[in-house]
Parts: sequence; structure tokens; C-alpha cells
Amino acid sequence: MIHILILFFATFSAAFMATVPPGLLNMNAAKTSVEKGKLNGVVFSLGVSTMIMLQAYVAVWISKFLYNNPEVIDILLKIALGVFGFFAVYFFVVANRKNTTPKAEVRVSKKNSYFRGMLLDALNLLTIPYYSGLNAMWNEAGWIKFETADIVTFVFAAGMGTFSVLYLYTFYFNKLETKSNRFSKNSNYILGALMVLLVIITLIRILYR
Repeated sequence: MIHILILFFATFSAAFMATVPPGLLNMNAAKTSVEKGKLNGVVFSLGVSTMIMLQAYVAVWISKFLYNNPEVIDILLKIALGVFGFFAVYFFVVANRKNTTPKAEVRVSKKNSYFRGMLLDALNLLTIPYYSGLNAMWNEAGWIKFETADIVTFVFAAGMGTFSVLYLYTFYFNKLETKSNRFSKNSNYILGALMVLLVIITLIRILYR
């Protein structure tokens, strides 16, 4: 029982810390909350957390394969480089379009916010290697085994750690009601800049592997 609690706390903390720095997911949670309401922001966060749990589950079963075959990680990093580059261009184009074209108010269903959260997280190709690495480290420390209780704890803690940060982002930005228009206007520029930063970081990781 004690190792389950350690496993939950360690995985929750790792997921929490990985989500805290401003990035594609938490900035989109904030943006969704400002533009479409707090509830849609929470639903978006639930969609992201659901996909995180699915990815963590997959990571449990392929962690040994990934670390015994380093070339797989190289391929994933190269694909991620292309994805981040695409989104950098996309967000800058959308930002310029928003500045020149008046935006009509569109009512977006909570279901759409949920699946949008799942889709955006699914595009993050570094999530599975990250949780595979955690799984390998926890395995060496003796905190996790390939048993049902351990796998469920690992997956649930990953989802809860991620959701906790996104929830905080959702409520923090939602309180800035007087600045919502300014944030909405600049959010795509912020996301585009973050994508450029991720491109640089990923490129450095590829060059120095």
C-alpha cells in the first residue's frame, strides 16, 4: 500500500511539474476559458487529461521497447519538430487574421471543447516518451510493477497531475475578465512564440543526442 502512495505522489508531481510551464495545452485551456467560459475551459482540461491517461497507459507497455531502441525516440523527436513548426505557422497566421478580420461570436459546445482537448494532446508526440521514461525510472526504484493496481495508479496520477495545472490555468485567466479581450487578441501570438521555442528545444535535443 505504501508503494502505491509513493507511486501516486511521484507520478502526480512529475505530471504537475511537466504541465506548469506555459505551453500549448495550458495556454489553450486559459484561452478557452477566456473566450468560451470557465466551464468550457474545465471540459477542455478534462479532454486533455483523458488523452494523457491513454498515453500514460500506452507508455507503460512500450517503455522497455523505447529505451532498448533509442532510434525510436529520434524518429519521434523529428516528427515532433515538424508538428511544432506547423503549429507555429498556424498560430501566427490565425493571429494576423484575427487582427484584420472582425470575429463573429460562435457558441461552441462543451463536447467540442472536450474533443479539442483530446486532439491537441494527441498531437504532443513527446508525451509517451516522457511517461515511458518515468515508468522506467519508477521501475528501477521499485515503485511500479506490471500489475493492475500499479498501472491504474500510474495512469490516474498522470491524468490528475495534468488536470490540476490546467484547472488552475483555467480559473486564473478566467478571473482577468477586464483583460479578456486583450488576452484573446494576443493569445495566438503567445502560442506561436511558444511553438517556436519548442521547435528550438526539440532541434537542440535532436542535434545533441
